[in-house]
Amino acid sequence: MKIIGVIPARYKSSRFPGKPLADICGKPMIWWVYNSVKKSKKMSEVWVLTDNTKIESFCNVNGINVIMTADDHPNHISRVWECSQKIKADCYVCVNGDEPLIDAEVIDTVIPDAMLQNTPCFYGAARNLNDASKVIDPANIKLVLTTDGRCLYMSRNPVPFPKGELDFVYKKYVGIECFNKPCLDFFVSHSMGNLEKIEDIDHLRFLENNISLQFNLVKSDSISVDTPKDLEYVRKVIFEKIKQGNYADAPMKNALQHRNSENAQLGNMHNGGGGNRHPLLMLHKFASLDILSGGDAA
Repeated sequence: MKIIGVIPARYKSSRFPGKPLADICGKPMIWWVYNSVKKSKKMSEVWVLTDNTKIESFCNVNGINVIMTADDHPNHISRVWECSQKIKADCYVCVNGDEPLIDAEVIDTVIPDAMLQNTPCFYGAARNLNDASKVIDPANIKLVLTTDGRCLYMSRNPVPFPKGELDFVYKKYVGIECFNKPCLDFFVSHSMGNLEKIEDIDHLRFLENNISLQFNLVKSDSISVDTPKDLEYVRKVIFEKIKQGNYADAPMKNALQHRNSENAQLGNMHNGGGGNRHPLLMLHKFASLDILSGGDAA
């Protein structure tokens, strides 16, 4: 089975313009994502998909495979579909271009050993979500899964709602997706449904049309960089990894600043007085924080 990795890198993010080129310890974000993904033992090649000449130029200069795609794609799945028209493969593994902490070993656990080629097939990644602020943040997509990982629903709201039981853990979508070609063809040949319009979640197009989405539960600390605050956190994490010798080929340009006062305040709220209460029961603590706006990626 031919497996290729694809990394959508859109320049015009409404919340964080130019973030694929945002500096992280002397290298742009897209460099970190690409160099993590290419460590996969299952992919034969990895490509960056962009609509911006600055990103294309950086990739060409640094020996990174890059494909210039149309600048009018409404979402990242449409951009991956364009790639599938140019490069034939049995499995297209899409990794978000804004997850520089992604681990290649985690990616490989999501890639199936085989994929049907005569019907749409999708495999994705999910992880446990315990942080109350992350649970209610609509930028984090929550998943409702069966015991074998089949997705029943996905939402920006905290689902399921804890009316009758508090003893459960929320599941969060992680930016690793495996598509076969029929899956990508299906997506671009069908229009947006009501649920997709309401939630602004691309994958609901599959669920609304009875296309199964299968998720593997993974252990991952990766986060999507949706805001400058996220970027500062990622810089700190990578800086510490460099100090520990985990990134021998990455230069350290400057010592990184500590997380800003709002992050510190959020951490104090997590640690003070909350006990083991269910995340939704802590909603009032976060009502005044600026975490109630969604992200975007294509």
